[in-house]
This record gives sequence, C-alpha cells and structure tokens, in this order.
Amino acid sequence: MIFYPLPGKRTNASMLKANRSILPRVSPIKRHQRKVIFGIALSWTLLDLIFFLWQKLIGVLPEKYYSPDINFTKEVLVREISVFIISLFMGYFLVFILRNYLRNTSLWLHLFIKTILLVLVAFIMTFIVYITYEWLIAGRTMEAALQKFQYNLQHKRLLLQKMPEWVILFFFTLLAIEVNEKYSRGVFVNIMLGRYLQPRDERRIIMFLDLKDSTPIAQKLGHKEYFKFIRDFIFYISSGLMENDGRIYQYVGDEIVVWWPESKANARKAVAALLTARKELHRHLHQFKRKYDTLPEYKAGIHTGTVTVGQVGIEKKDLVMSGDTINTAARIRSACTELNQKYIASKDVIELLDLKEWQTEALGPIELKGKNQDMELFGLKI
Repeated sequence: MIFYPLPGKRTNASMLKANRSILPRVSPIKRHQRKVIFGIALSWTLLDLIFFLWQKLIGVLPEKYYSPDINFTKEVLVREISVFIISLFMGYFLVFILRNYLRNTSLWLHLFIKTILLVLVAFIMTFIVYITYEWLIAGRTMEAALQKFQYNLQHKRLLLQKMPEWVILFFFTLLAIEVNEKYSRGVFVNIMLGRYLQPRDERRIIMFLDLKDSTPIAQKLGHKEYFKFIRDFIFYISSGLMENDGRIYQYVGDEIVVWWPESKANARKAVAALLTARKELHRHLHQFKRKYDTLPEYKAGIHTGTVTVGQVGIEKKDLVMSGDTINTAARIRSACTELNQKYIASKDVIELLDLKEWQTEALGPIELKGKNQDMELFGLKI
C-alpha cells in the first residue's frame, strides 16, 4: 500500500474532511454517462416514432393499425414507452458494462459480441412491442398474445421485417459511441462545426502528469509487460481525471496531458482530479502488485494561461494546443523530480485556488529550463 502523508499536525479526520471538500459531490463523468444513456434512449424512441409514422403515411403498416376500434394515440404511446425503457437498459449496457469488459479484447471479437448483442436486443424489442400491443391495446390474453407472436415469428418472418429498423438504429448508436471514445469530449463536435478552422486564443488550465520512476520499472518488467503496465496505469488515471471534467489532450508514453477552461471552479477540479486519480490507483493496487509486482506513483505539474488552439491534419484531424503555457506546464512537471515533490502548481494556479495554508508549500522562485525568468512554484500537500 502506498501512503501519502500530509504535513503538520493535522489529524486523519481533519485531513480527510479537507480533501473531501476539494472533491466534487457529484461525479461529472457519471453525469456525462447518464446524459449519454438518456440521449441513446431518447434518440431511439424518436427515430422509432418517425419510422413508425412514416410507415403509416405510405401505407405499409399492418391492417390492425387502421382498425376503427383501436385508439391510435394509445397504441403509439404504449409502443414508444416500451422502446424508451428498453433503450435505457441497452444504453446502460453499452456505456457502463461493455466499456469495461471489452477494453482488452481484439477489434473483431469486440464487433462480434456487439453484433450478437444487437440481434438479441432487436428480438427483445420486437417481442415487447408486439406483446404490449396485443395485450394492452388489442385486449388479448397474455397466452393468446404469446401464441400469436410465435406464429408470426415462424410463418410471417416477423423478426426479419423488423430487423432492418433496429439494425440501423444500433449501427448509428455504436458509431456515435465509438467516435465519442476516439476523441476527447467536445473535440469531434468542434471539428464538425469548424470552430477551430482559424486558430483561437483561450485561457486554459494545463496539467502534465506522468509515471514516477518509469525507467527502473521498464527495466524490471521488460518492453511487453511495461506496455501492459502503462496501459492499466493510464486507464485508471484517466478515469480519475475525467471524473473531474478533465479533457484528455494527448497520451505520450506514460505521460497524460489534460486541460480545463480557466476558472476558479476548474482549478479546484484540477486539484480534485489528482485526489480522484490517486484513489483509483489505490483501489487497484492489488492488481498491479499481483500482475507486475510494482506499485505505480505519479507526479504532476499544473499551470494556467493563454494557449492557441487550432485544427490540424488531413487524414487524422485533431485540435492542437500550442504556446508558452504548454511548455511551462511541462517544465513544472519535470521540476517535481528535482524538487522532490509529487504535485507542483504555478503561482497563477494557486491564486485561483482557495486552499488551506497547510495544503501548499512555497518552493520559492525556481529556474525552469527554457525560461528567461525564475518562476514561483508551490508544492501541493493534498
């Protein structure tokens, strides 16, 4: 187990209380995932409604939908409620369950499992929509509804008739999820909207974070095991960063670059991200010990200032940041080793924070490589 002692005579209870005050009460990443799940359910429901009304308009619906004794509004309402509820469960499965279980699988197996899942869900969707209509709208008994469904499934190819609609919905949903995971949050939308076709100056908080003692660990594990070690390290660290609204800019080896729009609230989120990332590593220390016989630690440098953001690339488009703020944040991270500190922030970041006096340590004016003037730095004791 790795311990992170705090300076001074603070009790464990007071230190825990102070650290909890930095952490957000509601996880932003969970809020984001819930929005994605709700968005999936709402999109599927609206698209199903549009497809259903379009079929009615061109006259390809079965005769039962035109029967005068059937309340069409009630029928549509029951149908779409069923679709929405199933879509919520499906969205949860795609966003939460598959994200964790399939992250170490090959691409073909990943696609195969999702294809089987989609066929199964298409069957469930068709079954529930059909049964709810026969039972709640047409007034048949459950037994009669099941028998009719079985008959239509065997003799009228009901599933084949409904499958194209569901497959189209699922395909575009999976595409949207894959694109969302490929790009950092907001990047794909900004590229689509052309927001950064012309470079723009923005105020951002930049954090450089990397593995401590990476060279000895690489020598101990060897290339392949070290790569697996880094992959696990980055996965858990990134989870902690995204829990606090961190936008992943890039991964370079064992290094992660993350940013937030500059504000006092986001400065606190940046500090909270260090705590959450540490907590994520602690939860999986037994895994690192068992698999690699090595416990990971990390160091981080934080700075804030103006960066220039613009779109680059042809085949692989991306948004790139440049400017002195980026270079300075990288130099601050490098200073962690020289100053024997885990987390160092610039004075500009400290001025945005409302930390207790014992949570920071003034390191004095420090000469950073490539900088003409010394820079006042502070160690974070969190």
